[in-house]
Amino acid sequence: MRVVTKVILLAIAIASVCLIANPVPGTQLEIPSTSLRSLASQQGFLIGSAVGDKILEKDWQYREVLAREFNSLTTENEVKFIIVHPERDRYDFTRPDALVKFAQDHNMTMRGHTIVWFHSLPRWLTENQFTRDEMKEILRDHIQTLVGHYRGQVQHWDVVNEPLGSDGSLRDNLWMRAIGPEYIDLAFRWAHEADPDAKLYLSEYGEGLNSKADSLYLLAKELKERGVSIDGVGFQTHIGFLSANDPKEVAENMKRFNEIGLEIVITEMDVPVTQFSGTLEEKLAQQADIYRYFLRICLEAPNCNTLNMWGFTDRYTWLKSFLGTVKDPLIFDFNYRPKPAYYAMTEELKSHLNKSN
Repeated sequence: MRVVTKVILLAIAIASVCLIANPVPGTQLEIPSTSLRSLASQQGFLIGSAVGDKILEKDWQYREVLAREFNSLTTENEVKFIIVHPERDRYDFTRPDALVKFAQDHNMTMRGHTIVWFHSLPRWLTENQFTRDEMKEILRDHIQTLVGHYRGQVQHWDVVNEPLGSDGSLRDNLWMRAIGPEYIDLAFRWAHEADPDAKLYLSEYGEGLNSKADSLYLLAKELKERGVSIDGVGFQTHIGFLSANDPKEVAENMKRFNEIGLEIVITEMDVPVTQFSGTLEEKLAQQADIYRYFLRICLEAPNCNTLNMWGFTDRYTWLKSFLGTVKDPLIFDFNYRPKPAYYAMTEELKSHLNKSN
């Protein structure tokens, strides 16, 4: 794990490289001279994106940019309960298998998101009545079948996603009602049994200095004190929507997790430009600064070596379906042209690499 005391942003001249505005099938994309992946890999850092299997299958440009720019791949929806366990006695790994194969073919680290969540559950689970023991057995079988299927192939798992409510208390959900708070400990135990070499994480939003972040810290600390096999915490980092946008606060939060021996991963970052004022050019510059500063605090923190975004092109963003608008939150535009945020991140990676050397 790196220990870096200070990173000074260097003045780096980067040639502006234009992509084809309206590429057509069979046309090779022009590419930046240095990729995020190359710069990150040289310093043992993971830079990644959430990926959807349907998009991966249909869009050659998406595949090309993904393989070139990233060394880490996160399943966007493909390992969620409703996808892989559609019936009580039937599993279907077709969709995540496609993502795992792509990651293996392109030498990418694989992150499974997510094993246990209150959302995306099949009707056979939510609309039937089960005893506590039955629910524990369903959860155990689900976790060990899923993680066991990808043993040695998925290196990182978001084991429990969003266990806290907005007030910091444990969220009232199906698992809490059926099993109680113990479901979190059990989920980590069963995941570790299924793949002892995989790294296991909690995932949450609200990563600044606030009461919810305090509750997340205490939850992770108590899990570790109880001997639960937890490696770290994922900070989702949906800037301006579900998360704090002050990198200084997030950096302070990272420090206290480091003090108890837990890693931090930025897991789902995106930065909608609609939260900023000014011209489009000014909004894109502010967006670039946010990406730069969050990358910087992760590079500087001894317990953070991964920054994953929730997508990489404005052509495909979850905000379009969730909020009904695109909001241009990612580092490539609709036509796969690198935005100022992309170049801000390459500058930051170059600066850190030069400083380390």
